[in-house]
Amino acid sequence: MIHVLPVKGVFLTYCYFLIDDETKHGFLFDVGAQGKKFADIIKQNGWTIEKIFLTHAHFDHTGGLDELRQYLDIPVYTHKNAQKLLESPELNLSRYCCEDILIDDVRFFEGNEVFSLSTNPMFKVQAIYTPGHTIDSVTYYCENEAIAFVGDTIFKGQPGTDQYPTANRKDLIRSIRTILSLPDNTTLCSGHSEPTTVKLERLNYQM
Repeated sequence: MIHVLPVKGVFLTYCYFLIDDETKHGFLFDVGAQGKKFADIIKQNGWTIEKIFLTHAHFDHTGGLDELRQYLDIPVYTHKNAQKLLESPELNLSRYCCEDILIDDVRFFEGNEVFSLSTNPMFKVQAIYTPGHTIDSVTYYCENEAIAFVGDTIFKGQPGTDQYPTANRKDLIRSIRTILSLPDNTTLCSGHSEPTTVKLERLNYQM
């Protein structure tokens, strides 16, 4: 089951729960703002969130983490290249938009790991390193659900931006091609647009 949670800080950001219906265990992708809102929804539904995954370290995808962790102790995972963004208000853009946001106590991975639920080893996501929007951007692909959480790498009808620190246009295009190599029926869930599919976006990129 996919549950979309729009949250509003400086920007409207879409965050996502991926829940195993049988066990009510699952994963959470990005905590952009309003951390208590996440905690309330988790408790109301009786979910156990085993891991929080960050698609990248910009503040509008991490700003609610500390508040959420006041209520629930959930480990946070992200790419190793996120460390300097998490530790820098300039690089994670929070200094220019709101108060400084610094995130610590995060578990780093190399990229392309597969993470499974403890209660159901077949319920899993693959972390695919897709830099370009930022140096740490990751797509999380769940083959069984035919869904990919792409952060700000690609939106419905357009690519992510490459105007911020650590961005790289060539890497972004390469990463979009990687995402569009997934099966046609894969739903792409981004941080700031409606869902789309690999098949539809291939038309936009003439692939």
